[in-house]
Amino acid sequence: MTGLAKAIGVAVLPLAAGFLPQQAQAAEAPKDGFTFNGNIRLRYEAIDGQARAGFNPSEDWVSSRTILHLDYKHDWLQVVGELWDSRVWNTNRGSPVSTTDVNTLEPVQAYIQADLGKALGADTHTTVVAGRFMLAVGSRRLIAADDYRNTTSGYTGIRADVTNKQGTTFTGFYVMPQTRLPDAQAQLLDNASALDKESLAAVLWGGLVSHQAKGSRFMKEAVFVHFGEHDQPGRNTRDRSLNNINLRAGTDPKLGKFDWGVEGIYQWGHASASTAPTAATLNVSATFLRATLGYSMAGKWKPHILAELDRASGDGTSGTYGRFDTLFGMRRADLGPAGLYSELGRSNLLTPGIRVEVTPSKATDAFLGYRALWLADAHDSFSNTSVRDAKGQSGTFAGHQIDMRLRHWLVPKRLRFELDSAFILRGEFLERAPNRPAGDTKYVSLNVTGFF
Repeated sequence: MTGLAKAIGVAVLPLAAGFLPQQAQAAEAPKDGFTFNGNIRLRYEAIDGQARAGFNPSEDWVSSRTILHLDYKHDWLQVVGELWDSRVWNTNRGSPVSTTDVNTLEPVQAYIQADLGKALGADTHTTVVAGRFMLAVGSRRLIAADDYRNTTSGYTGIRADVTNKQGTTFTGFYVMPQTRLPDAQAQLLDNASALDKESLAAVLWGGLVSHQAKGSRFMKEAVFVHFGEHDQPGRNTRDRSLNNINLRAGTDPKLGKFDWGVEGIYQWGHASASTAPTAATLNVSATFLRATLGYSMAGKWKPHILAELDRASGDGTSGTYGRFDTLFGMRRADLGPAGLYSELGRSNLLTPGIRVEVTPSKATDAFLGYRALWLADAHDSFSNTSVRDAKGQSGTFAGHQIDMRLRHWLVPKRLRFELDSAFILRGEFLERAPNRPAGDTKYVSLNVTGFF
């Protein structure tokens, strides 16, 4: 059976799930007891003019993602299990397949959650989670559970959240990121299975405090994150020890009003120059900045116009390593699709842009965005592309990106269609860099997701 035929077979599942009788799917589970639900997504992606060096210049593939969720709740205690199965077909050794695309039959979540209520005071609410779980912190630009990507990031450890009636939230966590396995290309091409592993060789810990008063549009937030890793048998790393201070403030969109946001991350510590055991250790000093200004217009489609600016530092010629590391941060909400595209990330990138978001109905939403693309440092590789001019003689303007998304509920809450597309029109750097791929980049993905 061919890979494409297998994928077509999988396509029947979300369609069947989406058209089950409403009462069979939508019956509400009691407050206490068992709850089972899930979703299945089928995606077709195609790219021409791949901008990432070393991969097929043009190709298409089909991917599927199945999520099965089971939980049991009794009073203040909840037990949750979630199985993910992420696969890709129609690939070859020139395909950019990685563990962000393939991770089969993986129990990403298996945790216990305790609702401790007012344990820390009459006007507070406390919850504690322990086990395997997904994690999203603050703006999600350092730690996220990315939904567009075919796989997700899981963690093993403990998390505590405390909120109060004044609108303040405190979050603390100590986790070990799960290493997705297998990670060898041959096994990924075969959609092979292996249980992901976590260990004290890679640890992520930190905390968040945020405040947004009830009824107020204004929020402010401070986050500290530390990530540390070291080599273990059979797995060399860059021995990163990275501290991150993340400050953010802004206002929520409101009809007929301006909204704004600013965010800054300073990253420092040390890391090895490569994964080689004898690689030199470098001091790290890197930055990320984001600023937005938006306006929500009246009208049936509720247009929201957003001007945005992102800058992530690159590695220059000084003795300090300056390339910003987004760690486990999300991509789609800001910079563009993952999967076959995956060309923009928060590293060595300076990009102003404008986006128009519309909501024509409860069933439909869409956006269209434009970004101009520069390298933050001419000597480093451009964002996620691995295209580089170490001499810095190819300029810094990489080109223009046009990005769009359309989502529509074919059956409300049961079957959703999504279209994503992105284009990169090459600028001076992508036309002159020594290892540049040929041609402009054209990408499209078609998605259908069934919920049950």
